[in-house]
Order: sequence, then C-alpha cells, then structure tokens
Amino acid sequence: MKILVAKTAGFCFGVDKAVNKVEELIDNRKTLKPIYTYGPIIHNPQVVSSFETKGVIVIDELEKINSYDKGTIVIRSHGITEREVNIMKKSGFNISDSTCPYVKKIHKIVKRDSEAGYEIIIIGNKHHPEIKGIAGWSLTKVHFIQHLEDVDNITINTKTRYSTVAQTTFNTELYKEILNKLQNKSFHVIINETICQATKDRQIEAKELSEKVTKMIVIGGRNSSNTRKLFEICKDQCKDTYYIETIEDLALNVFTVNDTIGITAGASTPNNIIEEVISYVRNVKF
Repeated sequence: MKILVAKTAGFCFGVDKAVNKVEELIDNRKTLKPIYTYGPIIHNPQVVSSFETKGVIVIDELEKINSYDKGTIVIRSHGITEREVNIMKKSGFNISDSTCPYVKKIHKIVKRDSEAGYEIIIIGNKHHPEIKGIAGWSLTKVHFIQHLEDVDNITINTKTRYSTVAQTTFNTELYKEILNKLQNKSFHVIINETICQATKDRQIEAKELSEKVTKMIVIGGRNSSNTRKLFEICKDQCKDTYYIETIEDLALNVFTVNDTIGITAGASTPNNIIEEVISYVRNVKF
C-alpha cells in the first residue's frame, strides 16, 4: 500500500493565527479573568473542545454578552459584522481580533464600494459565518450567489453599479463558471478576486492527488466549508473518497494492500489529527 499526503493539508495562515492567539492568551493569563471566543474559533470540534477544557468559553449570542463576567473576547477567523464589532466595543470587554487578514480585506472592499453606491454581490454560502460577516459591512443591498443557477435569480438593474466578492474558501472552478455567466449579463460590475491563494493551491493539489490514487481520505470538521469543498473535488476524481473528522470515522476494512491512498485535510484541521490518520493507515494489518 502506498500513501500520498498533500503538502497543503492542515492549518492555513488565518486559522493558524487565530488558534495561536487563543493559545497565547491562555499561556499569558495572569488573572482569573475569563477568555471567550465569539462562536467557535475555527470549524474544528476537536480544537474547540481542547480550548474549552482550558477554560475558554464560547459565546454564541452577542446580545447576551453583558451577562458574562468581563474578560477578553476573541473574534474568530471568519470575521463578524460591523454592528457586532460596535457591540463588542461598547461592552467593556477586551477585544482580540483574529479575523483572517484575507477576510478583513473583503470587509474593507465591501464597505468602500457600498459607500460609493455599489450594490454588493457575494459569491458563497449566505449561511456561512464568513459570508454573514462580509454582508454586515455593506451599506447597500446585498445579493448572494452560491450555485450557478442563482445567477438567473438576481434582478439586475442596468442603472445600478455592482461590486462582486467571493467567500475566501469558495470552489475555484465553480467561481469561474459563475463569473462567466455573470459577465454575459449587460450591467456594470467590478470583479474583486478574493478567494485566498492557499484555498486555490489546496483545491488544485487535492484534484491532482485524487486523480492518481485508488482511494482518497479528506480530513476536517463536518461543518467546515473548505473541507466540504475538498471532499467534493476529490469525489469527482476518485469515487472512493472518504470524509472523516478523526481516525474514529475511518473504516480500515475498505483498504487493500494494492491501494494507493491520498490524504488531504481542510484548513481547520490540526497537524496532530492528520498525523494520527497517516499513522493509522500506515499500520493497517492485511
């Protein structure tokens, strides 16, 4: 059996920055003042659970922030709306902003262009926290596109100017198809390239890797958008693709001694979980 591991598997820059910030706060805590994250710091239940055992509290509803003891609240890597930022500033909590820099850049684009009168088109899942945060920086109407057919559902006003941004982890191939369809419409639109390079590299490598293996393993949280996209990309190339969170999800009896197994992981998957899976597969007894 041969095992091929993607070089891009594991934490991306933005996730690494957010996780390191929480770890730094834990290590440097000199008082009993609590540490909070607004929502899960990243989309990985194992990381979130580990922080909870160290006393980090997840706040899910910002409107209830004043019911908590004052401490430090960390803005997660997905980012939040401008309104939520303002609520935090007025709360009396210390704020540690761990928004991914690439997401922060989109916030600035959306605010700038909406202030100039552009309506905003966001390509991505409108239910994802990153997209909810991005939409919250617009002063004008926001349109959402997740699927190719959604392009037809947007009511275009030829007298209106539009500015387009994309979720940083969006499927790059689908993004190109959506842009092509958008550009066939007769209207004024600015295209802002906001899918992060790490996402592009990860998806390209996943596609290439899954083309040359007999079985593929994709590791990541079930609620991780970027991991889901990696799974979809790999599944298109390799029908025997398995989406797992940890080794507990892995059925080893599906592998044979003649398999070539590819392994990749989402941007929120810590290295220790990836290493556990690699070791587990490597030590399969036939």
